[in-house]
Amino acid sequence: MVFKKIKKAFSTSGEEDSINQDYLEIDLEQEEKENKVKVRLFTLKQYEDVTSVLNSLREGYTIAIIDIKLLRQKDPIELKRAVSKIKKTTDALEGHIAGFGENTVIVTPSFATIEKEPEKVSKEERRFEEY
Repeated sequence: MVFKKIKKAFSTSGEEDSINQDYLEIDLEQEEKENKVKVRLFTLKQYEDVTSVLNSLREGYTIAIIDIKLLRQKDPIELKRAVSKIKKTTDALEGHIAGFGENTVIVTPSFATIEKEPEKVSKEERRFEEY
C-alpha cells in the first residue's frame, strides 16, 4: 500500500501535471513594438536637464538635438560638465556627437552617423546649378 502511494507520486502523469504548471506558454504571433527613430529637441537650462537627454539616448532610437545657448550664457562650467556627461554616455552607446554652430549639439545612436564636413561640390555640378 505504501509502495502504491510512492509509485503514484513518481508516476509520469504526476510529472506532466507539474511540468505544465511550471512553464508558461508564450504567443509568438503577438504584435511587436515598432522601433521608430525619434528626433527629439532638448533645451539645457540647467545641468539637471541632462538626465532627460541621457534617458532618451539610452532607449536607442532617439536622435537628440540639444539647444545649449541658455546654459552657455548662464554657467559655462556647468555646460562643460553637461556636454562631457552626454559625450561619455554617447561613447558608451557607440553613438556619435557633434556641435552644430555655437548653440546646438546633435547626438545620434550607433546606427546613424553625423557628417561633420559639408559635401564638396564639383565645378561641373556648380555650373549646372547656376542655370
